[in-house]
Amino acid sequence: MIDLIEYNSEYKKRLDRFIDEVKNEKGYTLTDDVRYLVILASLAGEGADDAYEEVLDEALKKKVSPVLIKEMIYQATDYLGYGRALPFIKITDETMIRNGVSLPLASAETTTEDDRLQAGVRAQVTIFGEHMREAYKQSKINEYLAANCFGDYYTRKGLDLAKRELITFCFLMAQGDSKPQLIAHARGNMNMGNDKEYLMRVVIQCLPYIGYPRSLNAISCIEEASQ
Repeated sequence: MIDLIEYNSEYKKRLDRFIDEVKNEKGYTLTDDVRYLVILASLAGEGADDAYEEVLDEALKKKVSPVLIKEMIYQATDYLGYGRALPFIKITDETMIRNGVSLPLASAETTTEDDRLQAGVRAQVTIFGEHMREAYKQSKINEYLAANCFGDYYTRKGLDLAKRELITFCFLMAQGDSKPQLIAHARGNMNMGNDKEYLMRVVIQCLPYIGYPRSLNAISCIEEASQ
């Protein structure tokens, strides 16, 4: 692999300085666990596998819980699709093993085939409100959304609903082409206690990794969701 420092020392110096500046910006800081979680979710969302591996290696060395990371990348399947999530699942496994993490991790499932739909609906209602109680009946894809996205993934142990909504916001923000969904999940985040100010922190921390256009679009969606 090409050594970024050896051939691009001026670029690397500026990049590292900016990342450090953003990381420590007064009023925009996050805990290490949350900061790495949202950055990794954003990198997966934009398909940045090399940068994902680099940041993941750093996160594991900082003792970020492998459970948090695994749950994040499993949930990515719902928002990226299996085709785009699979490379990141493999990178996650390889990087964890290289860092001494014993795999597979303990099971985090809480639902069965019989109750996944009902559990998913409960999660949707908790996040978005009572109007979601019957939403799964509107179409087959709405039924899958409740049973698969929320019932199979949001109900798993390891991440609470507030953090699951946060990483969903990051998956969507980094893709840059999901404005209606991003606004909806900005509102979902606010309902779960991740208020406007907190979401702004998340965007700022992800800025060096996803760039200005998608960051500005995300801020616009947060503003709209908060009205």
